[in-house]
Amino acid sequence: MPQRLPQSVPREASGPAGRVHVVVMGVAGSGKSAVGQRIAQALLLPLIEGDEFHPAANIEKMRRGHPLDDQDRAGWLDRLGHELQRHPSGAVLACSALKRSYRDRLRGFMPGLRFVHLALSQEAALRRVAGRSGHFYPPSLVASQFEALEDPAGEAGTLVLDASLPLDDVAAHATGWLADS
Repeated sequence: MPQRLPQSVPREASGPAGRVHVVVMGVAGSGKSAVGQRIAQALLLPLIEGDEFHPAANIEKMRRGHPLDDQDRAGWLDRLGHELQRHPSGAVLACSALKRSYRDRLRGFMPGLRFVHLALSQEAALRRVAGRSGHFYPPSLVASQFEALEDPAGEAGTLVLDASLPLDDVAAHATGWLADS
């Protein structure tokens, strides 16, 4: 069950958060990029936008309405893992990380990697994706993301938040959790 946000949540971290590596994860439309950007700004860390590391073949496959499979994602996840390693002082990665095996693969590159899962209903995700313009990911693929999603609740170093809440509040709660841990 996603955490509801407490009334008083710190709005920003008090300075650089040495060696914080976190993946902001969830299905398409959950707000990964927007929340990731807010966390990165608050913690003075670079944002790695996972979509920018997909090979052209993956982008085209999704654009045509076909979901990616484990093989499609393997090289992409490795590129993201290497990108995290390029930032030894910390980074925020916006990445779906839908399956436990994907998260474990990323953990293999960055021990102690944390995850913030932005949990959202399928209806809300579909509404958000349908409302985006200029993005390669079509609404027809949203259901496939929920089929692939393996809930990370209970995994070490993972925080699950309700992505239907205001993005600033979600990001502030995640930032506070990262700063305190």
